[in-house]
Amino acid sequence: MNPTDLGKALRELRLASGKQAKVVARSAAMSPSKLSKIENGALPPSVIDVERVLTALEVSDEVKGQLTEVARQVATEATAWRIYHRSGLHKHQDAIGAVEAQTHLMRLFQPSCVPGLLQTPEYVRGVLRNRDLTEDALEKMLGARLRRQGVLYDRERSFHFLITESVLRWRIVPPPMMAAQLDKLVTMSRMPNIAIGIVPLSGMMPTLPTSSFVVFDARLVIVEVPHAEITTSELRDVELYVSKFAAFEDVAVYGEGMRSFVVSLRDEFLSEQETC
Repeated sequence: MNPTDLGKALRELRLASGKQAKVVARSAAMSPSKLSKIENGALPPSVIDVERVLTALEVSDEVKGQLTEVARQVATEATAWRIYHRSGLHKHQDAIGAVEAQTHLMRLFQPSCVPGLLQTPEYVRGVLRNRDLTEDALEKMLGARLRRQGVLYDRERSFHFLITESVLRWRIVPPPMMAAQLDKLVTMSRMPNIAIGIVPLSGMMPTLPTSSFVVFDARLVIVEVPHAEITTSELRDVELYVSKFAAFEDVAVYGEGMRSFVVSLRDEFLSEQETC
């Protein structure tokens, strides 16, 4: 099946469901024009696109599996960040949020910055300050990222974050704001559906902490590199990242040990502020 046939199959399923295109597009976190292009074969859908549309259509697991497998025939995709900049970074945040809302277990490894789902507004601004965004684009991106965080309060979903110690020390924002960000990590770690592990610099690294990545259940992985976002649902690739996550999980600090460690770093930032 080629992209045109896949788009046609999605359109037929939508018509059979009786749902209007604009309703499906809204549920799938995409514009009606994008859905139209996919259905007409003018735009090859990504694996994420297909999953979101099929979820919006509420098809059976069998049908969803068959069509998702077709999308996986071109399983690895790289989208340059400049493309997201051009179309609007906040729209991409909404798209990722839709995937998160369909995931039961999300595993995220981050060696660069605090994960977006755990960021304070001030930290978000700090991360985005070098993205060459207009004030309007920055506000839209900030709002979209904070909206995504609502999924954390869905107790039917589990979140497992692994963060390297270096992330907690990077001066993304001034000391008082870093202290507030670390406080938020401690608070979120107490939620029953959230696990936060810190990979200490004092331990032996099980493998190189190269790029950040997130595993959605055991079906999809998104990897961030400086120039692009890479998406793969190839089973061997997914298993590779699950294995990499497990290796860092084995050396991470959790629970009260994690909280005590983060609080000690927070106090360092606070004492630095007091001596300025």
